[in-house]
Formats: sequence, C-alpha cells, structure tokens
Amino acid sequence: MFHTLVRIDQETPLYRLVSKGSLNDYFVISSEGTRKMMASPEVIGYDCCDAVRRPMTAALKALEPDLCKATILTILRGGLNYPIEECCHDCGIRIDNINFLSCERVIRDHVIEGLEIKYEKLHPEKDCTMMIGDIVASGDTLRKCLLHAIDVFDRAGGSIRKIIFFTIGGTKAITLMEELTAQIRAKWPAFEGFECVFFEGAFTVYEDKGVTGVNVPMIDFGWKGGCIAPEFREYVLDYKYAPALLEKCIIYDGGARRYEIGDHFEEVIGYWEDLRLAAPAADFDSFLAEKVGYPLGTAYPEWLSLNGYSPDWNLEPLYNKEQRYLADLRTRSLKEICETRLKQLNKTIQQ
Repeated sequence: MFHTLVRIDQETPLYRLVSKGSLNDYFVISSEGTRKMMASPEVIGYDCCDAVRRPMTAALKALEPDLCKATILTILRGGLNYPIEECCHDCGIRIDNINFLSCERVIRDHVIEGLEIKYEKLHPEKDCTMMIGDIVASGDTLRKCLLHAIDVFDRAGGSIRKIIFFTIGGTKAITLMEELTAQIRAKWPAFEGFECVFFEGAFTVYEDKGVTGVNVPMIDFGWKGGCIAPEFREYVLDYKYAPALLEKCIIYDGGARRYEIGDHFEEVIGYWEDLRLAAPAADFDSFLAEKVGYPLGTAYPEWLSLNGYSPDWNLEPLYNKEQRYLADLRTRSLKEICETRLKQLNKTIQQ
C-alpha cells in the first residue's frame, strides 16, 4: 500500500496520510516534544507522557471539534504512555468509561508461543466513541485486544461508533485497521471506522535482522517504505548527540522506557554494543541506505516520491541537508560512532 502526505495544518504540522482505497482516516502530526522523544532514548519517565500531550490535544481539537463524550480503552502497558484522559479534559470532552486490557506474551522454554489476555475491566456501552493510545509494531497485540473488546461489547449488547487511535507506530497499523473495519461493520453496520493519528510518521518494521544482523524483526522501526514528517527528518539531521538516524529504533520499548528505566537503558546500551561488534564486517553504505530508507545517491525527484512527499513542497533544502549529513557520516567509521555513543550513554547513567 503506497502512502502520501497532504498538509492540512501549517501551524501545528498536521498531515493527512492518503492511501488509495482506504476505509479509514489516517494522519501524521509533528511536535517539538515528540521529535525530541523519538530521536533520543535519553527521554525517559514522565517526560514520555508529557511529550505527546500537546500534539494529542491539538489533533483532537483539529479533527474532532464537536466531540462531547468518549470512552477510553487502555491497553497495558504501552498504552499508559498516552495521556488520553488529560487531553480530553483539555478539549472539554467528557469521559464516560475507562476500560483496561492486559495482553501478555505466552513464553515456554524461552520461546514466544502466542499472546494471552491476562486482565480485563471492560464496561460495554452502546454507540460509543472509543479512544486508544498504543505502540503498534507487528500489530498482534492490538488485534488480540480489539477483537476481544469487540466480542465482549457485542455479547453484552454494546457497540462502538468510532475508534480514535493515537500511536507511535508502523504501517502495519493501517493494514490491521483496514481489515478490522470490514469485520466490525459485519457486526455493527453503523461503525464509522478508525481515525488514526501517527506521531512523526507512519514507520515500517524490519522484516529481518537488517544489514548488521542486530535488529529485531517485526519489532524495530525504520524509515524505508514509511511516511515520515519532514519536520522529524530535519530534527534527526540537527540532533546534537550521536546520529539519531542510527539508533536501533525510534521508541525502543515504550513500557520499559517510562516504568522500567534500568531495563530500558540496558536495551539501548546492548544495541550499541552489538552494533560495535558487528561494525567491522558491516557494509557501512548499505547500513546508511537501510536507515535513511533509500539508496545512497537517489536524486531529489525520486526522493520526494519514495518518501510520499508532494513535488509542490519546497523540500530541496531538506534533501540537500540530508545528503550532506550522509556524506559526513561516511567520513567516519561505524565502530568509532558506536564507541562515542556508548560513552555518552554511560555518562548519562552515571548522572
């Protein structure tokens, strides 16, 4: 499915994500807080929640100006990073109910065998507008939780009118929501569909371990084939620490990053240590192309098309800046970059 971005608000960078034949509405929003959080794994704790509050509120005001009441479904634990209740308060939206679901991996002999709903507190109601915030990579957890919630609502005589979804997530969210819309309308023909807001872009997930062999398939996010807000690209190019483009993932694990900070930093450092080990055998140019999402040397018109940008936008300065950024990286060794980054991270932990 090919996606393109269409600007609908200049002041708060808000884009409609257009995909031919979509059943639902998809958007990308960019903000100072989410750019900083997603470019830097050093942003931890409550700051993760605070970073998304302003853009979530702005999106609700722009996309749902007449919404008076809603219900919330919190998917534990990543969903706790999204302050939906506070944003609704900011917009004057009354919350009728807050529902909870916990979906956890079933692990036997160190092998993930599936997912299981471990905890639920659902309040089925009729014709509700449901709001959800969660990280979406493979989409398996979201699928499991939504199908369970829909089944419980349906058996209790309830129904859902619309689902408003906020995510730091990948394009698999779009595939999943398109599939679910058809299924939900089979139960509730009046279902209006999903309104999905991506922070900083609709990313893609690695299908394999990547050029260096250190990425985790179906979990780690990348740029190739996605639609990234130009503002986020520029922020990454300007980031003053080690190259944010080369981080394992723009989010790492949302839950650990806010609630299990020690585990989060172990994962971040583990990635850079693994990358340092892989560096001598890695093709650095191929690695850079993988990270930036297109072959090195791609011309400006093709760059626009590959990234889903309109030829009417004046993005040539950004394109040129990105080419200089890549050229500068190519003057350094990957091992040297890893060692510099590890020093920064260890200094942060000591502080």
